[in-house]
Amino acid sequence: MKFSANLGFLWNDMALPDAIRAAAAAGFDAVECHWPYDQAPEAVAAALAETGLEMLGLNTLRGKPGENGLSALPGREAEARAEIDRAIAYARAIGCGAIHVMAGFAEGPAAEAVFRANLDHACRAAPELTILIEPLNRHDAPGYFLTHSGQALDLIERAGHENLKLMFDCYHLQIMEGDLTRRLQALQPVIGHVQIAAVPDRGTPDHGELDFRHICATLRDLGWARPVGAEYRPVGPTGDSLGWLPALRAI
Repeated sequence: MKFSANLGFLWNDMALPDAIRAAAAAGFDAVECHWPYDQAPEAVAAALAETGLEMLGLNTLRGKPGENGLSALPGREAEARAEIDRAIAYARAIGCGAIHVMAGFAEGPAAEAVFRANLDHACRAAPELTILIEPLNRHDAPGYFLTHSGQALDLIERAGHENLKLMFDCYHLQIMEGDLTRRLQALQPVIGHVQIAAVPDRGTPDHGELDFRHICATLRDLGWARPVGAEYRPVGPTGDSLGWLPALRAI
């Protein structure tokens, strides 16, 4: 198995270019991030070129303090699309292949209509990129618009864009739904990225409710060949939290 370091959580005490270098030194196959916009894309691109790592994905901005995305918020369409366009431009500048469009705290038919329209904009504006949507659990993100894989699947199927995919975050989906083996099997055609962390503490993927040896073997058997994102919260220095990596890499 190959793994990507999520630099929103790992080495997040470093500037992003230095975190990329640290991930490469630790043996990761790729990197991903949350919100890189305070870093010059030229510096990020240089670190990626230096290390040979690919930046797999980044997020649209969350909006104002207390918000968690803009794209499902009625009345914020212009701002949401500006942030989508900003993410697309940044992704293109650093050679990043995917953008996670964050929905935000909203509910109801109006929010769904706005989210669908903004996703349509994203998919049309960047057909060469993968546009990701991610269900978040109600404990960590109460009130978030997108919470279940079935809801995401409906959005993807009705959108009709080949580049709209599901971010299958094992941490969030285990909390909300469970039965991850069958969900991976059923949803595999629409999965654009997979992320892992222990449940329920979002720690290293070597303890808790999920056996990630089984999850990784399931992905292998499904033909998954891209890096799996390590999006966990380390306790202490990131370099001291990587004891899980050799065992899962060997699967």
